[in-house]
Amino acid sequence: MCGFSGFANFNRNYTEDASQWYKVLQQMNRRQKHRGPDEDDVYLSRFCGLAHVRLSILDLSTGQQPMTAQLGNHRATIAYNGEIYNMPALRRVLEQEGVVFKTTSDTEVILMGYLYHGTDYVKQLNGIFAFCIWDESEKRLYLFRDRLGVKPLFYTRFDETLIFSSELKGILSYPNFRPVVDREGLCEIFGLGPAKTYGKGVFQGVSELLPGHYLEYFASSLHLVPYWKLESRPHEDSWEQTVEKTRFLVTDAIKLQMLSDVPICTFLSGGVDSSLVTAVCSKELQKQGKVLDTYSFDFKDNDINFKANAFQPSQDRPYVDKMVNFSGTRHHYLECCNQDLYEYLFESVDARDLPCMADVEASMLYFCQKVATNHKVTLTGECADEIFGGYPWFHKKECFEADCFPWSMDFSPRTMLLKETVLERLPLEEYARAAYHKTIAETPVLSGENAEEKRRREISYLNLKWFMQTLLDRMDRTSMHVGLEARVPFADHRIVEYLWNVPWNMKCKDGEVKGLLRAAAKGYLPDDVLYRRKSPYPKTYDPAYENLLRQKLLEVLSDNQAPLRELIDSQKVNAFLQCPTDYGRPFYGQLMAGPQLLAYLLQINYWLETYHIAICL
Repeated sequence: MCGFSGFANFNRNYTEDASQWYKVLQQMNRRQKHRGPDEDDVYLSRFCGLAHVRLSILDLSTGQQPMTAQLGNHRATIAYNGEIYNMPALRRVLEQEGVVFKTTSDTEVILMGYLYHGTDYVKQLNGIFAFCIWDESEKRLYLFRDRLGVKPLFYTRFDETLIFSSELKGILSYPNFRPVVDREGLCEIFGLGPAKTYGKGVFQGVSELLPGHYLEYFASSLHLVPYWKLESRPHEDSWEQTVEKTRFLVTDAIKLQMLSDVPICTFLSGGVDSSLVTAVCSKELQKQGKVLDTYSFDFKDNDINFKANAFQPSQDRPYVDKMVNFSGTRHHYLECCNQDLYEYLFESVDARDLPCMADVEASMLYFCQKVATNHKVTLTGECADEIFGGYPWFHKKECFEADCFPWSMDFSPRTMLLKETVLERLPLEEYARAAYHKTIAETPVLSGENAEEKRRREISYLNLKWFMQTLLDRMDRTSMHVGLEARVPFADHRIVEYLWNVPWNMKCKDGEVKGLLRAAAKGYLPDDVLYRRKSPYPKTYDPAYENLLRQKLLEVLSDNQAPLRELIDSQKVNAFLQCPTDYGRPFYGQLMAGPQLLAYLLQINYWLETYHIAICL
């Protein structure tokens, strides 16, 4: 796993002032060094420059990048971030076609596959990836991103130059590029945040390469090309066949994603998703005489302050204990205290380059840093709820019928603290509604499907395009910020393609939430874990944390130089701080309620201040 940046301009010759542009590439590398602390290198040609930082997972000795290869007179260079899980099979096929490999890395497999088969070779890749190929022979630049957007890739046109980077900070380090947030960007932050519209980079003029697409840049002309999309078709398998195929796809994805030349670990919450990943990994490692390391996360004194509610019905620890005993893992219990949680609020902004999921993201960053002291690779249970229908909004009547994002139905927290003059300039509700309806209109339909099943598809598509992407972004940035590669077996595109067409009465068999996944996991888990009611990622319930946030926000409001003061109304905030917090009505997802709103505002202030952002209202 790695990070890369670069630039291309067909109207200039970078080699004429090579020393200057080498410095720019090296600066891009420094800004993303956390993604690849093991090695770094740069490449410069007449029209293109590439910078790469490497976290060594496969082929530790000869997999350096940027990597150049040649087939006859066809020469190309790659910079790549990700893992290709079917790499061994792809390599065997290319060897049969006559390829002689110089390394054992998946980087070379992608590059040689491109040289032999062109851009269509991306369709053969099973993995998480974003990569750039500079085709020196054809004078074309290509940017590719995996089907579900697990790995990030941003780009912009600036000063007749295409600039691109794994993270926004790589673009922001380009000479004379100044971060500006206009009305659209503010609508993203206040109307949709911590989500963001797919394809947008929030900063003015910055885009994110869409999942399942590649970009071709040639003769100063830019073209976006889709290479994958979901297709709706009738599901013809019986219940028994569906369970068996789901079991194979899930367990096969987990086993494939154990590919590594360094030890792996798993995140274990005691829920069915992470427990299944853990059970399969542990069983596979036991065959090799190895013990799997597992990690669980919680907050100091949460056993004292925890309040069960509709979103979080139970704590994780008892179920984690059951799984540790069942699978025989070497387990590590990690806890986060209030002060660490507060401090990591701001480092998580540094990791995302945007305000994010407040303490939900800050705590994940803190925990990833602890895990990274012992491991470079972890497997997680992310994405199962979006694919198998685990969230409350798949089941609640009011969410099913709502004409808005079902995880963000209460819009008032987004507007109630803003200045009236700001509200007059920012059409927040209209912006969010338009984004929602755009996605609804894009949902692949199945001819003849009844209205209820059609709505099920719409909610599933919303989750794949929005909620899952937010969590994938969180997982990538928090893990890679500390040099940890987090893999997501449930986001294997084969699983997504198959489950997309499985009808709801199978996904939720006999009214059982994620009934299909539970049926597929039978035998891998003890029954009390297998049928545990969903409880999401933990958050702190300590009132002292909320009091700390109140105090810090008041300090921001008392600072005349604080950029947040341009946007929010101090009187409204003071009135809000006097109200008791409602933990039962999150404004985003299941976890972001009153305390998280305060934390999100603090993150926005830090972001505007630290990134020296110009606000263009």
